[in-house]
Amino acid sequence: MAGTTRHSTSEPLLPSPPESLNGDESRVGYAVLDLPLGDIKSDSRLRGHALLYSVSVFLSIGVWLFGYDQGVMSGIITGPYFKAYFNQPTATQIGNMVAVLEIGAFITSLLAAHLADKYGRRWTMRTGAIFFSIGGVFQTFCTGYRVMVFGRFVSGCGVGMLSMVVPIYQAEISPADHRGFLGALEFTGNIVGYASSVWIDYASSFIESHWSWRGPLSIQVFGGMILAIGSLVCPESPRYLIDKDQDLQGLTVIADFQGKPLDDFKVLEEYKEIRDGVLADRAVGDRSYKALWQRYRGRVLIAMSSQLFAQLNGINVISYYAPLVFEQAGWIGRDAILMTGINALFYVASSIPPWWLTDALGRRPILLCGAIAMAIALTSTGWWIYIDQAITPKAVVACVIIYNAAFGMSWGPIPWLYPPEIMPLPFRAKGVSLSTATNWLANYWVGMTTPVFQEIMGWRLYIMHACFCVLSFILVYFLYPETRGVPLEEMDKLFGDEGEGSDDDDDDCAASETSSLMPSQRRGHSPSGLPTARTSSPMPVRADNSLLGRVTHAFSNAFGGRPGSPTPRTRLDPERGHSHHAAHEFELGGASDVSDSESHPHLRIRTPVPPGAEPHT
Repeated sequence: MAGTTRHSTSEPLLPSPPESLNGDESRVGYAVLDLPLGDIKSDSRLRGHALLYSVSVFLSIGVWLFGYDQGVMSGIITGPYFKAYFNQPTATQIGNMVAVLEIGAFITSLLAAHLADKYGRRWTMRTGAIFFSIGGVFQTFCTGYRVMVFGRFVSGCGVGMLSMVVPIYQAEISPADHRGFLGALEFTGNIVGYASSVWIDYASSFIESHWSWRGPLSIQVFGGMILAIGSLVCPESPRYLIDKDQDLQGLTVIADFQGKPLDDFKVLEEYKEIRDGVLADRAVGDRSYKALWQRYRGRVLIAMSSQLFAQLNGINVISYYAPLVFEQAGWIGRDAILMTGINALFYVASSIPPWWLTDALGRRPILLCGAIAMAIALTSTGWWIYIDQAITPKAVVACVIIYNAAFGMSWGPIPWLYPPEIMPLPFRAKGVSLSTATNWLANYWVGMTTPVFQEIMGWRLYIMHACFCVLSFILVYFLYPETRGVPLEEMDKLFGDEGEGSDDDDDDCAASETSSLMPSQRRGHSPSGLPTARTSSPMPVRADNSLLGRVTHAFSNAFGGRPGSPTPRTRLDPERGHSHHAAHEFELGGASDVSDSESHPHLRIRTPVPPGAEPHT
């Protein structure tokens, strides 16, 4: 085989790392290959689907928190004790108290990208939960308007971290064929948080004291504490661990989620795919926001637009100000909160079908159908308020319920699932941080302007958001590729940017032929004789001549999006090893332009042959 140097069966798979690499994290990329993986036992009490679903349900607490925080203010701002304590706050003051949370979330959703890449997904999640609890304390025991605004800002900082890192973590631990199910399940936690806040507001409205609004706010403290403590026992993302050269830990987590031993063929196959992606991503070199924008501008704009229209389509006109909407339609006081609670129950129910539909139908059909249904519901809401007939209160309730159901099945879960799917690993945290920040910035704008727009525009406000729904339909139809069932490591093929280099990064592309396995190995320079992984010739990508493919490609080109660097290829060569059983060797490297005379070691992982496969020499 051209360009491949075989080791005899008596030789080790890799040379021993030099003594200069004394750190465990630096040496583990070598050590994991020669360990007796079959003898290593996991200490996880839950494994397989039990672990996967338990972690996914627990992650729902994270999105439950900001669902609760979004909904809790909608009920208490109409309460008499709240209004009296804050001296009958104006629409602007109410907008500040509600929307300042989005300012904190916007800031930390950008900062959290660096934290998630440097300290890990779990650490970022735990830090966000602590911020959320601290903010809840300030809100519960606030002594005035400024303290309330400050508490909302601190909670928003926690929400920003959680809303950025939880979808990334969920996407990175989920199998490709279950990613939609688990992502939609996670979003249901958000809706349950919103619904529970509304019903707690309704129950608290019967309390004849200031605890009618302090009580609902205090629940934030306990929710944040539960998430912070629970994050201590959650496994770290295997993709993050392998990207940090903690291969053995990453391999162990993969085995735990699959419920199989470390030397199982499928476990090592997934490890190989992730490591292969890591090698390809390291050829990128620069992981800054600038590099992200230069290489994947089209993907970034698609991810940001999904979160932008999730807000412009009008959900927070309903979520934050549902009681005001119902009061506008004729429901007064406590009855407005009751109608909001009934609406929330339908909202929760609507979030359940996407558990299965997201993987069965795909992301695009759900978004397209949701946009149409929401546009019709919002237009009808505006119409009924405009004609102001005796039936208007009941008709508006029906329209709002239909709208929430449509959003809960479509533009609620998908914009949180889609950005982590389409962003490559080295830029995933930064790409998702931009899309999440877009969500919170638009969230802030909607929260601030809705009370004012309701006074100025009246029924026309709902027509405006219906127009945004129509615009989102057009955007999805022409620009959003389908990601159903596509592994995260194969998104480059979907977007057609595999194997093509950036014009600005010719040197990087050349250097990527010897991209490093270890952080100390930069641009193919092998310190102390350490081996580096070699890339093979990139595989050609079949052109997508569909309307979607052509428009998506044109969209990326129009905004100057530059695809990533060449993707290193792996070859799976069955070979009988020196152990007592047949083995496969996963080779990362072996470029075809390397002569046989070159003595270039390769990373090979000896794994058992799958049942029924015949090894050959």
